Amino acid sequence: MRGLQGKRVLVTGGASGIGGATAARFLEEGAVVSVLDRSPEARDRIGNELPGLSAVLDADVADRDTVEAAFAEAVRRMGAVDVLINNAGISIRHAFLDITPDQWHEVLAVNLTGVFHVAQTAARHMMERGGGVILNTASTSGTLGYPYYADYNATKAGVIALTKSMALELAPTVRVNAISPGYCLTPMQRAEYTDEMLERVNSKIPLGRHAKPEEIAALFAFLASDDAAFASGHVYVMDGAETTGGLASQR
Repeated sequence: MRGLQGKRVLVTGGASGIGGATAARFLEEGAVVSVLDRSPEARDRIGNELPGLSAVLDADVADRDTVEAAFAEAVRRMGAVDVLINNAGISIRHAFLDITPDQWHEVLAVNLTGVFHVAQTAARHMMERGGGVILNTASTSGTLGYPYYADYNATKAGVIALTKSMALELAPTVRVNAISPGYCLTPMQRAEYTDEMLERVNSKIPLGRHAKPEEIAALFAFLASDDAAFASGHVYVMDGAETTGGLASQR
């Protein structure tokens, strides 16, 4: 991709899944990359897997103070942040009637409030510097809704609206977009689905499989690059055509 060589990139939730694959892709593109993650085990693993990382930072995106401290450390290590991949998120598979207030608040705190904390911190930095790119991880669940993920769905709908609002307010200095993956075979997804459940999902996706994290990472790289210099304010769906035909796409 054009324009990624030497770019300073911060990836939240960057120690595994889509975030880890995205960190790896930007390193391949010649970018300078730091990751932020709250899991000690995942941080240790990604540090070993990607020794070229500038920093592997400990922060819970739900906590504004730790976000600001980690962001400042990323700036100290890299000199600036040119690109934010705002990817950290959690999900809990449970029926709507069983969601407790604590579970509801936990999912919203990470997936929506956390996205806001990191995005606003990065946007202030980028506006002062005169440029930057912010890319949020949304989901097709934010436009369709899926059973057993009401809280997760609500947060991703919020991320989509937040992305569009930011793009309008921060233009022309900062470009803002989101990616809405469909089903992607990440550790988080694998932990919640049996093999039989995965097969049922694959049967309704026209391309016949889950996305690979590396495929989502490739779209992040494109949207951050100079090749996407006129792309802002949109949500880019990557779902193997699952949502294209609605009921018609289900086999």
